[in-house]
Amino acid sequence: MTTLAEANTIEATLNYVLPTGGVIYNFSGGPGSTKTESNITADPRRATLRNGRVADEAFELDKQGFELVDHPTRVRDFLDAAEIRDVYYPEMIELVKARTGARRVVVFDHTLRTADEEKREALKLREVVRRVHNDYTEWSARQRVRDVLPDEADALIAGRFAVAQVWRPILHPVETHPLALCDARSVAPEDLIVAERRYPGRVGQTYSVAANPAHEWTWFPRMTRDEALVFKVYDSMTDGRARYVPHTAFDDPATPAGARPRESIEIRTFAFF
Repeated sequence: MTTLAEANTIEATLNYVLPTGGVIYNFSGGPGSTKTESNITADPRRATLRNGRVADEAFELDKQGFELVDHPTRVRDFLDAAEIRDVYYPEMIELVKARTGARRVVVFDHTLRTADEEKREALKLREVVRRVHNDYTEWSARQRVRDVLPDEADALIAGRFAVAQVWRPILHPVETHPLALCDARSVAPEDLIVAERRYPGRVGQTYSVAANPAHEWTWFPRMTRDEALVFKVYDSMTDGRARYVPHTAFDDPATPAGARPRESIEIRTFAFF
């Protein structure tokens, strides 16, 4: 008997954004803060998601914009900031170099998330994001290079660069709120809506996403700690390769009763070519 976790496709609700014509924004209190605020109006839509583990095509960063890789980590405790910096960051640099072919990779940020409300409050972790979004825009990707590498930015953004992210569970296999990714080839420019990302002392931009029945969604059931999703949220090249991969956590209809809350880490990197 085929279970939902083994099915070729599932139906789930994804939270798009309803375009309003005005400026939309999210506020985040920054590292160590759980304070958030938003004026975004959700537009929930039913969507079909295909199981990437049984898909009949290979996933590539420059084609769909994402790929799942087997990637054991030497990190013992993802709640140890020093271990993330000293062990995980170097691992991610080598992984992104290997998957993208970049000559240089710079890790500039990471976020720990949990769907466990008590643990999130106690440890000041971030919540899972149940809204379709892409983390960088044409403007904010370049601005982020200027923020992080101001002395080199002009030279770096004159050539090709990408923002590549790596996502993985940090404890047990994912049983709740897995990550869904949208095939970059199915995203139209008009689907992407600039949203301000407001932090204390800084305003960035992300793309919120309007619903489009042409979107093609994929998820990888029950990801483990030794697997990683590598995906692009920006690529400066405009030659037809994948540039943006909208993504979201979603309520999985295969979630069993008593399932353990999802806990994950996402790493953000610049890949310079």
